[in-house]
Amino acid sequence: MKYSVLFLFCLSLKLVFSQKYFQERYKSFDKRLFHFGFMLGTNTSDFTKYEKLDVYNKQYQFYNALYSLKAIKNNPTIGGQLGILTTLKLGTPLLKLRFMPTLSFEERVLSYTFEKITPFDTLIYLKDQRVNSTNLSFPFILMFRAKRLNNFTAYALLGGSYSLDLQSQENSSQNFIDPYLKIRKNDFQGQIGGGLEFFAAYFKFAVELKYSHGVRNVLIQEQTPFDRPIEKLYNKGWWISLIFEG
Repeated sequence: MKYSVLFLFCLSLKLVFSQKYFQERYKSFDKRLFHFGFMLGTNTSDFTKYEKLDVYNKQYQFYNALYSLKAIKNNPTIGGQLGILTTLKLGTPLLKLRFMPTLSFEERVLSYTFEKITPFDTLIYLKDQRVNSTNLSFPFILMFRAKRLNNFTAYALLGGSYSLDLQSQENSSQNFIDPYLKIRKNDFQGQIGGGLEFFAAYFKFAVELKYSHGVRNVLIQEQTPFDRPIEKLYNKGWWISLIFEG
């Protein structure tokens, strides 16, 4: 993921600084009140995790004796997204409001390290909890654009989003024989990012990087070995997108 970001950034800089002065393309773009388009991209999804205080200390000795928990590790994974875009000009081409309903496919993984002590040996084993999500998101984003330079401009993003997990098991019965991590269906997230826009003859495309972080604890506590050591979980992720507007 980080190499993809670096490649896109370097490619964008090359396109920008290699430009010489020539006639601007698609001059009518900034004169229109509304613009419509679509987005394709990839993402990495993860959790911000807060473990309970003293979870490995004396206060939880009885709990650890039962479950032999030693560590919990985050493992970000790669997914994808697509969306449709509506952009409203707020009086000036330098300030716009964006609404982009998005369908994203995400997976977050927590790896638990357990220790089992036998009369003969101490065994270390891992158990992954994979949380798969198909999210339908509704972001409202303010877009702050720089002045256009020939057929290029840059912009910054700031806003928020409501998301609905269509794959959530929030209302499912917990299986205490083979327990799983249960996450809430609804979430609210703050978003910040930026991008580079390039104008062609009849359309504009952009390369965009965005960071998203939840503001709601999405963990459902059911006193299983996987959720009991955790105080709070928040969704987070990085999004790389290609956006086309006409």
